[in-house]
Amino acid sequence: MQREAVNPTEWGLGFFMNQGEVIEDATRHLRCSGQVSLQPDENAEMGLSVAHPGDMAGQIGEALASVDEILKGAEMDRSNIVFINFFTTDVDAFLANYEVYASWIQPSGVMPPQSLIGVSRLVMPDLLVEIEVQAAA
Repeated sequence: MQREAVNPTEWGLGFFMNQGEVIEDATRHLRCSGQVSLQPDENAEMGLSVAHPGDMAGQIGEALASVDEILKGAEMDRSNIVFINFFTTDVDAFLANYEVYASWIQPSGVMPPQSLIGVSRLVMPDLLVEIEVQAAA
């Protein structure tokens, strides 16, 4: 797979993201459902409860760990990510904890385009962030 960064402006580089990327020669494409910070909980209605309630950094880290597991299951890694959507109920808190994502993606050597979208609520009221990725190989 070949990647070509497209950055008519450079402000996104400080956020470890390109404004766009041209992807060539990819033969496999992975789209992940939104990953959130959940943990098994036999006492919860759905058998799951929110891990790290009220902790944006903890929830970002937990969701990214889930992304890693999906990538591994698809025989890919972070370097294969071509796009990320972040959904959050608190944009300011997400940006204050952006370093969790930056330190996660930086070793991969890629800066996938991304969107940060503020929402009023996620599937469970205590969830603060949901992360969707697309990857290609």
